[in-house]
Amino acid sequence: MMSIQIIKTEQAPAAIGPYSQAIQYGSLLFTSGQIPLGVDGQVVQGGVEEQTHQVFRNLQAVLEQAGSSFQQVIKATVFIKDMNQFAQVNEIYASYFGDHKPARSTVEVARLPKDVLVEIELIAAIAVE
Repeated sequence: MMSIQIIKTEQAPAAIGPYSQAIQYGSLLFTSGQIPLGVDGQVVQGGVEEQTHQVFRNLQAVLEQAGSSFQQVIKATVFIKDMNQFAQVNEIYASYFGDHKPARSTVEVARLPKDVLVEIELIAAIAVE
């Protein structure tokens, strides 16, 4: 029977509630939604571009801690506060994935934690020895 492993890194902000940064189950990694917090737990200054880059820095730290990468992402879910900012978020999103194009859902939401503008969660593959 496969076990569940909690993934935690100091290179991304600590969870702000009763959840883990990510969970590994077998060769799959499920990240919690990452919002634009620095490792100090504070929302980064700036607009949707700065916030989206911070979200990706957080996701990268979690992926790396688990032995994965953006190139191994299977599915992404993007939550944005304003669908009018989709083009900016999408351009930054594409810059992190390059030619790799995981399945994705993008949803406009009424409100996100700490009133941030974007949150992203991922499902990725991990090489299991």
